[in-house]
Amino acid sequence: MDFTMVEIVLYGAEQLCPSCVNLPSSKETYEWLGAAIARKFPEQPFKMSYVDIYQPPEDNEKGEFAKRVIEEDMFYPVVVIKEKVVGEGNPRLKTIFAELEKYGYKAE
Repeated sequence: MDFTMVEIVLYGAEQLCPSCVNLPSSKETYEWLGAAIARKFPEQPFKMSYVDIYQPPEDNEKGEFAKRVIEEDMFYPVVVIKEKVVGEGNPRLKTIFAELEKYGYKAE
């Protein structure tokens, strides 16, 4: 199977979501997730992006999704791969890794 480099987008905010009080911040989750993916899939490139839901970029797609996170009261951070939500609030590595494997990433 061919390998497709994917972008993993984490939508979050400075403050914790009300239901996520004891969880790490969005930024901490972003850093932890990037490190975990790099360890699981060494030498397989991927792009990690962080989007602040209260200050989204001009990029329409990401800006629109950031609005959805707020409007739909999603638990953030929200992790998205190829427009699919693969984690909310406290994202599970197993779910994220399984999604990456669909694009040809191989665990080592």
